Amino acid sequence: MANLKEVRNRIASVKSTKQITSAMKLVAAAKLRRAQDAITKMRPYAAKLHEIMGDLTVSMEDSNEHAFSDQRELNKALIVVVTSNRGLCGAFNANVVKRVVNLLQTDFAQLHKENNVSVVCYGKKGADLLKSKGVAPKEINVDIFNNLNFENASKLAEGLMADYEKGAYDKIVLVYNRFKNVGVQVLETEQFLPVEEKPASDKTFHSAHPNYLFEPGKEEILTELIPKSLKIQLYKALLDSNAAEHGARMTAMHQATENASDLLKELNLTYNKARQAAITTEILEIVSGAEALKG
Repeated sequence: MANLKEVRNRIASVKSTKQITSAMKLVAAAKLRRAQDAITKMRPYAAKLHEIMGDLTVSMEDSNEHAFSDQRELNKALIVVVTSNRGLCGAFNANVVKRVVNLLQTDFAQLHKENNVSVVCYGKKGADLLKSKGVAPKEINVDIFNNLNFENASKLAEGLMADYEKGAYDKIVLVYNRFKNVGVQVLETEQFLPVEEKPASDKTFHSAHPNYLFEPGKEEILTELIPKSLKIQLYKALLDSNAAEHGARMTAMHQATENASDLLKELNLTYNKARQAAITTEILEIVSGAEALKG
């Protein structure tokens, strides 16, 4: 039978852990509400902007290609990894890193073998996990989620666009968790550059809606629209990941609190059994002593 003091110490420890996980769940819930509002408001705008850009690119098939839609021979690639700065959010970060490692072993296997694949990490945990797997990030940004806004996201996007434009990379992809709901995060691998062309079905759809009036002109508008659309794309990915992180942490802390409650029930039962056994033993000792005195 377990020692009463040991069980009491374990009960106190589990109660303390339960208080911490419960508090963390409440904090994550409060942060999730703000993050969810931000990504919910951003998605319609990002979708409409992407639709308009698709209309323009389809209607300009005979024009010179824009620098950011130029399809080059793939010699160098960049993977942008979006994770969190803190842990205790289940498999949120591990899933992203697992996808990155899979990309390095499949889609970019030959380039990775030739050391022509670079990795940039937005978030500390992703960088730490990649290092443990032998992948050294070229750059680590741990500040973006401390002040996540469009201005800061735009600076990151401008840096990526500048690297692509000068030929440092021929392809840039984003790997992040998209927020679906509190309990579900969808892992995304999204091409950032070059800008992907619309599929044929979309071209058929857009060709049936050609009634656009352009001022000053298609090419000028597209030159302005593509960089803005790319900034929005990166900002949306960061907002998605931020909301998904808080949802994952809230779920993880809820499960941890439930597990602590179950463990407390087991420990209390063990403690009561041990205490009952100890009391029974004392009574038997007293009765035996009394009988001995009678004799």
